[in-house]
Amino acid sequence: MSKAKTVLSTAASLSASAMLIRSVANDFLPAELYGYLDSKIHLVSQYFSSQLTIVVEEFQGFSINQVFEAANYYLGNKATTTSAQRFRVGKSEKEKTFEIALDRNEETFDVFKDVTLKWKLVYTQVPSSMEYRNPNLGDYNASLRSEVRHYELSFHKKHKDVVLNLYLPHVLEKAKAIKEESKVVKLHTVMHMRWDANNIVLKHPMTFKTLALDSELKKEITEDLENFMNGKEYYTRIGKAWKRGYLLYGPPGTGKSSLIAAMANQLKFDIYDLDLSAVKSNSELRFLLLTMPSRSMLVIEDIDCSVKLQNRESSEVQATNQEENKVTLSGLLNFIDGLWSCCGEGRIIVFTTNHKEKLDPALLRPGRMDMHLHMSYCNTSVFKQLAFNYLGISHHHLFEQIEELIKEVNVTPAEVAGELMKSTNAEVSLNGLVKFLHAKMTQQQKATN
Repeated sequence: MSKAKTVLSTAASLSASAMLIRSVANDFLPAELYGYLDSKIHLVSQYFSSQLTIVVEEFQGFSINQVFEAANYYLGNKATTTSAQRFRVGKSEKEKTFEIALDRNEETFDVFKDVTLKWKLVYTQVPSSMEYRNPNLGDYNASLRSEVRHYELSFHKKHKDVVLNLYLPHVLEKAKAIKEESKVVKLHTVMHMRWDANNIVLKHPMTFKTLALDSELKKEITEDLENFMNGKEYYTRIGKAWKRGYLLYGPPGTGKSSLIAAMANQLKFDIYDLDLSAVKSNSELRFLLLTMPSRSMLVIEDIDCSVKLQNRESSEVQATNQEENKVTLSGLLNFIDGLWSCCGEGRIIVFTTNHKEKLDPALLRPGRMDMHLHMSYCNTSVFKQLAFNYLGISHHHLFEQIEELIKEVNVTPAEVAGELMKSTNAEVSLNGLVKFLHAKMTQQQKATN
């Protein structure tokens, strides 16, 4: 008999003996002594076992464990072609594709570089007591969930280096590709002090191709976004958190919301829309911001109106904020530019305002809002984009007259779009716009006199 067979035979005998000893000990020994003996038997069994198991928990601190999320995508994509006996299939009305996942406590096998690996999705019941808090979920109250999940990845221990150094990175990379292929942009909001679970698919069709924005400004923004997305190593090298802040300011109707939608669609980033007036304290704000995933977009619209983020040096404001236990400017700045800003990668932060002059200068400093984008009134390039979007035309004999009027009149892209939508007939629509611009010019002249 070979040495390998002898070892396997010995291991099998020891395993059978261990099971017999446990059975007898459980019947005749006191609980304390049985517990001690059982732990020693378990150590012996582990020593002779050839299997190694990696546990991948669902949560990593406050956030979803990226390896767990990647395993969901990876195994879901392989579920119908592997040994899984049961898997779940679902699809909402707005989703692009079916969502496939292993069923609870189901096992499946995978092969990578001639290494056989077993995955098992394990569901564990949690106590129903309101006092119980799972340390792996941070402040997430486990009583809100009846069970938690984790994966168990088992393989021969001699392949540990292959699994850790090659296989798991392979799973992460494949999952990223699967996720990007089926990605739809979603819109999240705050419900009961947490990001809503029933997120809404953002169906806004705006892209940079159709966005009615000054051509030079549009080019500047798209280049900046591209540089940011390709700049992770650069940010690491210079010692800065990998994030980018944009302040969109200008009168209502100049396309701030449309630009946000175009940015989200371009990057395939989910939007986390935060109403600061609904947040009770800095600690709640910090919890919300920390539970945002990486590669996502935080949007705070009309920041000058949502809460009174006045000058930090004002003792009166500090006293008021402490008394009302509300969000403070310092609390917001700690996430944007403080130590907490490093908790997450690839984040885009967007503030909008109609009145930039009302904002505290501390919000506007470089490193917080990296680009200040003035969303101004309609100009020639914006009008031409709108005419193409709404009427499908690039030239018309009324264009020259309209462009001259636009130079003299403060008219928003939203107002021009409203006129162009009144008729699908280009002649009728553009004549209506000319009349509208003349009327608006007369109105503005009267207001200045």
